[in-house]
Amino acid sequence: MELRKDQTVQLEITGYSAEGSGVGRYQGIAVFVPLAAAGDRLKVKITRVAKNCAYGKIEKILSPSEDRIPADCPLFTRCGGCVYRHISYEAELCAKRQKVQDAMERIGGLHFTLLNPIAGAEQPDHYRNKAQLPVGIRPDGEISLGFYAAHSHRIVDCGKCLLQPAEFAAAAEAFREWERRTRDSVYDESTGKGRLRHLFLRKAEATGEIMVCVVVNGNGVHDEPSLTALMREKVPGLKSIIINSNREKTNVILGKKCRTVWGQDFITDELCGLKFRISPLSFYQINPRQAERLYAIAGQYAGLTGNETVLDLYCGTGTIGLSMAKNAGRVIGVEAVEQAVEDARKNAAENGIQNAEFLCADAAKAADMLKNRGEKPDIVVLDPPRKGCSAGLIDIVAAMAPERIVYVSCNPATLARDCKLFAPKGYKTMEATPVDMFPRTAHVECCVLMSRNM
Repeated sequence: MELRKDQTVQLEITGYSAEGSGVGRYQGIAVFVPLAAAGDRLKVKITRVAKNCAYGKIEKILSPSEDRIPADCPLFTRCGGCVYRHISYEAELCAKRQKVQDAMERIGGLHFTLLNPIAGAEQPDHYRNKAQLPVGIRPDGEISLGFYAAHSHRIVDCGKCLLQPAEFAAAAEAFREWERRTRDSVYDESTGKGRLRHLFLRKAEATGEIMVCVVVNGNGVHDEPSLTALMREKVPGLKSIIINSNREKTNVILGKKCRTVWGQDFITDELCGLKFRISPLSFYQINPRQAERLYAIAGQYAGLTGNETVLDLYCGTGTIGLSMAKNAGRVIGVEAVEQAVEDARKNAAENGIQNAEFLCADAAKAADMLKNRGEKPDIVVLDPPRKGCSAGLIDIVAAMAPERIVYVSCNPATLARDCKLFAPKGYKTMEATPVDMFPRTAHVECCVLMSRNM
């Protein structure tokens, strides 16, 4: 019998999808069920039937999984942030390691045994050093400030998020109080009118410094002195209040123009024994303690002896390359965002690192330019966005013939695809280590070592 919408079926959940839904099979058809746990026996109502799979929601838990735990957040089923608050952290780590293994085998065709145990977080809560809170209006006229519900632009109001530090909740409350006083207009993405778009927050964990950035459709907000006074009163560690102007009708959160209202233009954090300046437009890892573990693995894979040239593509503010600089002959970092390159250069100077240079350019164009000027890196570090590397960049990197490629990825699917593309160009995937950078979410980072076939 074919599955149909609104049909109720019994399922045993045997695993998880890449997005974190439970997966069971009914007459051979995969059924994806949010908030399910591997080992659950469920009564499920089918909500949608696609060509090769179906989707459903839990109507009743007939027999719970041994991994199932009570959710500790009242917004868990509504907010689009977490997907794994209903299972133990140990079970979550197993699911994420399996996600990497499945991608490597099914997409990359890599049936290798050197997938190491996942590096889990010592503290799976309160780890995020950045929050991007959209601003909306509730039916009662008050602002809503929180997170988008899954697969929507409907804002779920949030007071205290278990993934974020307490200072962020204090900043959000100060923002709400300021808005009640000024009644500054809220941006409407359907019309492009209104002022307040996002409250953007950053924390430097090592120093405790806090940055508050208000993203507006304009150049400023009403009564900036009142905003400053409230933030200074309520937010411990506050070092910076910034207005970011974004007049574009876009889903991109930050605009290119920033103006400091109070304090510094940046905050300073420490990572791998180095100091890093963080501005609103800088890329910086969201979980610094896990980032240190990730970079230690990348450094181990690089196998530096002190003489090598390291080419760090997609370098951001230089964190990976600078963490390797003391063990390398020299480091060349490449990043397309001008502000991030400026921060990377300042970070190198701040830490007294003289063997690193940073170029502002698209990764593929910069790699091609470096190849043409005769640069022959011994190690290439790749840390691309979720879409992975372009085929052109893979060709250019392979043509440079580095001994090793260290690939850091936030997307196992594109990582596996790119490992497969490197293989016919002479690079064998030797080892991989997943790192849980984003506990309680479906995301998982992974570091891979590829070596050139001699």
